[in-house]
Amino acid sequence: MSATDRQRAQAEGRARGGVAGAPQGGWRVSADIGGTFTDLVAIGPAGQLRTKKVSSSVGDYGRAIVEGLGQLFAEVGFAAGEVEEVLHATTVASNAVLEHKGAKTGLITTKGFRDVLEIRTLRMPRLYDLTWEKPAPLVPRHLRLGVTERVLHTGEVAAPLDEAEAVAAIEALLAEGVEAIAVCLLHSYANPAHERRIGKLIAQRAPTLPVSLSVDVLPEMKEYERTSTTVINAYLGPVLGRYLTGLVEDLKGAGLTAPLLLMQSSGGLMPATEATRLPVRCVESGPAAGVIGAQALAKRMGLPNAVSFDMGGTTAKAGVIEEYAVAQAAEYSVGGGIMVGSRLLSGAGYQLKVPSIDLAEVGAGGGSLIRIDAAGAPVVGPESAGAFPGPVCYGKGNTQPTVTDANVVLGYLNPTGLVGGALPIDAAASRAAIAEKIAAPLGLSPEAAAHGAHLIAASNMIRALKAVSSERGRDPRGFVLVAFGGNGPLFAAGMAEALGMSRVVIPPSAGVFSAVGLLASEVEVHLARSWRRPVAGLDPAALEEAAAALEAEARERLLAQGFSSARIAVQRTATLRYSGQSFELLVPFAAGDGPAALAENFGVEHERTYGHRAGAEEPVEIVALQAVGRGLPETPRLPEKLELPPGLAPQPPRPAYFGPKQGWLDTPVLRRADLATPRQGPAIIEEYDCTCLVPPGARATLDGFGNILIELGKASP
Repeated sequence: MSATDRQRAQAEGRARGGVAGAPQGGWRVSADIGGTFTDLVAIGPAGQLRTKKVSSSVGDYGRAIVEGLGQLFAEVGFAAGEVEEVLHATTVASNAVLEHKGAKTGLITTKGFRDVLEIRTLRMPRLYDLTWEKPAPLVPRHLRLGVTERVLHTGEVAAPLDEAEAVAAIEALLAEGVEAIAVCLLHSYANPAHERRIGKLIAQRAPTLPVSLSVDVLPEMKEYERTSTTVINAYLGPVLGRYLTGLVEDLKGAGLTAPLLLMQSSGGLMPATEATRLPVRCVESGPAAGVIGAQALAKRMGLPNAVSFDMGGTTAKAGVIEEYAVAQAAEYSVGGGIMVGSRLLSGAGYQLKVPSIDLAEVGAGGGSLIRIDAAGAPVVGPESAGAFPGPVCYGKGNTQPTVTDANVVLGYLNPTGLVGGALPIDAAASRAAIAEKIAAPLGLSPEAAAHGAHLIAASNMIRALKAVSSERGRDPRGFVLVAFGGNGPLFAAGMAEALGMSRVVIPPSAGVFSAVGLLASEVEVHLARSWRRPVAGLDPAALEEAAAALEAEARERLLAQGFSSARIAVQRTATLRYSGQSFELLVPFAAGDGPAALAENFGVEHERTYGHRAGAEEPVEIVALQAVGRGLPETPRLPEKLELPPGLAPQPPRPAYFGPKQGWLDTPVLRRADLATPRQGPAIIEEYDCTCLVPPGARATLDGFGNILIELGKASP
């Protein structure tokens, strides 16, 4: 691509809200919204890494981004016009589902199937709990309308579409004042004609109304999953559309005219315009960014197997990287407490069948509340103090202690201020709250009660680490723990030791590392089609033709975003199962792989996941084919060497409590650069965006990229 062609492509990409290739110099910025803080990162052409952490502006999340970027520009000394790219991970979509604040949505479906959304599946999150109730459907029953039509799973039309009924349903929904319409007809993935026709009928009567057709959102089998995913897409469209429109306008008002790209749940980027059309792809965009950053780091360090651990103020998330590849889940639930992909006990939330990083999430963070339950036992989370009022030590009116307050009492956190002193704290208030609310009822000292709360929080988060490792047939002892987030480095060593892991990596700017992960991400296009065939006797040419067609479509979409054909890579996958199984496994599918190779890949993955595989005579069937297209950057997304921001001012040692056996120990407070000389624990490394704890019996050092490496059980004799 010539310089002229590149400039033209970039200009066209900006007009579409795309990327049109990689930046050719200048600054790139990213913003990651969390429940407590909004993290901002800027990276310069020479690898300058600069960060900013501001409180999230709940109710108007974009305001914190714009104001925070303005502060960052002023501190670093560059102008908004020098920014080439703005990357964003947002909780707007997930919050809209969790809080039931999406658009008023109508659903048109095949007559007799209007209650699929409410019947759901037989999955139960808590066995034998007779008090559990399904969450209310996002579309109430009076807005779910059926029309006469029927398509068979073969694509054959058994009953034509009754257009008069379709028009009546459309007009009834418009009379109800719906803000979006979802259309999901039986077996439309096999023949989309009826859905397309209803889409045209809606456009004739309401040209500006957002419409989600299941053939565009999820052209795959499984009625409930397809209906739920399509409805969520319609439910979120107006919400995310308004948010992104307002954010783009605010950014332009601040002088930022660079293209805006959003993180998908799968870990790839997509243009803001595409995110408005398919918001269902961005529901878990925030957690995905950190895993992509951990993957980039693992590749650079030569660590093929790693577990990412991201603990912020509200939640903790874990993902797994195996042979340098991020584990993917074909479906997951949102709004069901612990978000555990497709693990055995699920079904509490709203089902989404879209590509996503296989994450486990628990309600445990620095703001998690500590309380005594009715049985007199201490409990940590999942309720959180959030950004406001926050922990007791923030002095904003909260009187119930949090995990952060416990860490202040233990001496792990700076007793005078966080975020480099920008957030003053009251350590005495933390100690008084722990003493009154937790220690006194249990008959313990404040430090013993705080240490117990710290361990309970760690055990809660170990659930997430196990969910992506041992529960997936992976032994965590063979993995390195990559820990980040505002609180992750504080808990990482203790959790790793409990799981038998021997190494922990704390990346540069760990407290805002999810925002750094955004800068490492690439533009991706995900496509999938139902293609149900038995593997035995399958014509290899037919398999190759179907996969090649999907691959060609992925290439076309990336070409439309400004990438040259030489900068496009496409990866194939397939979902398979033993005949009669209810759930499938995602397996790799290289070009040229025939049916036999695909069946063998499935058998290997089945044995690794479930501990066994069936005999050769057991029939295997393909359920769907997928293609993931990636727009390759012309230069590396992250430079070989980062120029890190200066560390904080040196701090004197302070006492820290390490449990009843070791008690209070005088602990040095270090800066990251101090670890250029290996240090034995205990030690506390204080940084602007996080605090890292090196326990007694561990050794910490710094590598050439600026990572803190903690080796457990490495104390000097």
